[in-house]
Amino acid sequence: MSAPAGGMKIYLVGGAVRDELLGEPVLERDWVVVGGDEAQMRAQGFVPADQAFPVFLHPQSGEEYAMARREVKRGEGYRGFEVYAGPDVTLEQDLRRRDLTINAMARDEDGNIIDPYGGRDDLDAGLLRHVSEAFTEDPLRVLRAARFAARLGAHGFHIAHSSFRLMCRMVDDGEMQHVTAERFWREMMGAMKAAQPWRFFEVLHRCGALQVLIPALADAMGPPAGHDDDSETMPMAALRRAAAAAQDPGVRLAAALLACLESPVEADELIDRLRADRATAQLLRKALAGRALYETAASGDVDALFGLVALWRGFEPEADIAAPLAVCEAQAVTPEVGLFLQHALPAARAVTVVQVRAEGVAGAELGRRLAEARREAMRGALQASGLIT
Repeated sequence: MSAPAGGMKIYLVGGAVRDELLGEPVLERDWVVVGGDEAQMRAQGFVPADQAFPVFLHPQSGEEYAMARREVKRGEGYRGFEVYAGPDVTLEQDLRRRDLTINAMARDEDGNIIDPYGGRDDLDAGLLRHVSEAFTEDPLRVLRAARFAARLGAHGFHIAHSSFRLMCRMVDDGEMQHVTAERFWREMMGAMKAAQPWRFFEVLHRCGALQVLIPALADAMGPPAGHDDDSETMPMAALRRAAAAAQDPGVRLAAALLACLESPVEADELIDRLRADRATAQLLRKALAGRALYETAASGDVDALFGLVALWRGFEPEADIAAPLAVCEAQAVTPEVGLFLQHALPAARAVTVVQVRAEGVAGAELGRRLAEARREAMRGALQASGLIT
């Protein structure tokens, strides 16, 4: 492919530059084109990728190349922007519309870093700081700041006090009311994949946004702590334990949400409010349905263990009850049920319908005898392992 035409210049921008400087793997590269127009991009072989925005796909790599643009707020929420893209838009103007300084750096073809807003210094200081007052024009930036706190918290990053004050102001101004459930779900699930997912909710709670987005969780977390307060609430303790045990974002989220639910009606209302995906919704319902049995089973009660597995339909060899078990385990400081099931479940699964039927049992009695045999197999396995007497 030929070099950029005329005065057109192409820069690597945003997350790729940030992650390179952090020494993290770069999973996605975004590019900005300065001084060019659509005709030049097409002449270079780029393919338009979006009818609403001037974004093009590289003909070989498929990476996105966006024309440098400016934005002016004309309406409410994150959709109320008028976008202008043209060859007269400078790189600095394009970077200025970004959310955080660490995401507002660029690298030219010679490897030089262009950093007009101090992103590199903020990387060194571990600061998540807004680029400009335009931060307040887009409520999604509150979610993104919280998500970056979750992602980079393990590196010692925290939100700058000046940026936190802007986030609080945005909440007070009602900006979070304009965030759709679908967009919030996407940002939240992205945060659940991070190294410290609990920081996403903690940041939103402290600035007041969580009370708008998930009131039940905000209530369960109690009064918001100060910006630098490290005290932990019960839902976040559950999320920490889930994050340590599972990479699945659905398990992590369900562990946090389960802590704020008391009934199936509340669960259904929350699932509907969040527009939860089917898998996460089913997981949350399973965990809620099994919570009481789990608490009894934690003492080694065989009947409760049997009931829990039956509820989760876990007696079939191919059944996977690991996810709802992990959600329930996250609620307990010293979980025991997983250990009990490690010994008891294989023994119960070894008891099959064929074996019981071979004893001449049929009809309704077959189900009763099968359940009894599996229950006794679980009891025997636990006694043999010394877990119960």
